[in-house]
Amino acid sequence: MSSMRRHDAVGSSWIRQFHEPRGDGRPTVVCFPHAGGSASAYFSLSAALAATADVLIVQYPGRQDRLAESPLEDLLEMADRATEALEPWRGGLLALFGHSMGSALAYEVALRMERRPGRDLLGLIVSGRGAPSVRQDRGLHRLDDEGITEHMVELAGTPPALLADKELLATVIPPLRADFRAVETYQGLSGSKVGCPISSYCGEQDPSVPRDGFLKWREHTTAQCTTRFFDGGHFYLQSQVPEVARTISRDLAAFSLAYRGEEPLSAAGQRGA
Repeated sequence: MSSMRRHDAVGSSWIRQFHEPRGDGRPTVVCFPHAGGSASAYFSLSAALAATADVLIVQYPGRQDRLAESPLEDLLEMADRATEALEPWRGGLLALFGHSMGSALAYEVALRMERRPGRDLLGLIVSGRGAPSVRQDRGLHRLDDEGITEHMVELAGTPPALLADKELLATVIPPLRADFRAVETYQGLSGSKVGCPISSYCGEQDPSVPRDGFLKWREHTTAQCTTRFFDGGHFYLQSQVPEVARTISRDLAAFSLAYRGEEPLSAAGQRGA
């Protein structure tokens, strides 16, 4: 299946899926988009992972088929809502993946899931963001529309056609500003840790992620933390989907072994394939 569908059968407006799940006991990866992003940002990655895992994607309010809804400006509220929406899948083998703002959100969802009775998470994969303990307020949510547009250009992750379409851009900026407010006012609890392993990814030329803050992800798990760098900037994912999918697949295999107690994860930093 290659068209986006909602999971209305379980009463969730938050969950999307592009490709039909196999339901054969393999892992499910839940993807959390970046600030201003939507479920469609993960279409290509979902396709690339189809042979390895089922993929669910979180759709935030205020964009695409949720455009009529007001975007949320509190990351902790977003985490509460997403956790509730994912409750029907907690009986399976779940791993969470987030990029940029999605990393902080995936981390908070992981904390909430692990507080509830039931099976533990396989693992958490974070990308393009420093650790929750590092406050990251660059004042982006206080910029005017022109300033936000300039920032979008700098990160080189927005299609030029969108930037040139003033009417379409007007629908993109409000949820993006709300996401900036959510993530820039977010501060992870000091000492908070997940019990599952973490794999952290980053573009080697990403100007928005200080290296020291990125490496602090290892302080937010009681399990192992691996670090991988990919060639590219903040949106390295867009140009390296096959490589990222292969790396995620290897991480899922390692998570599964560690989950069954068969083999410890290596904590050594690596460069992405």
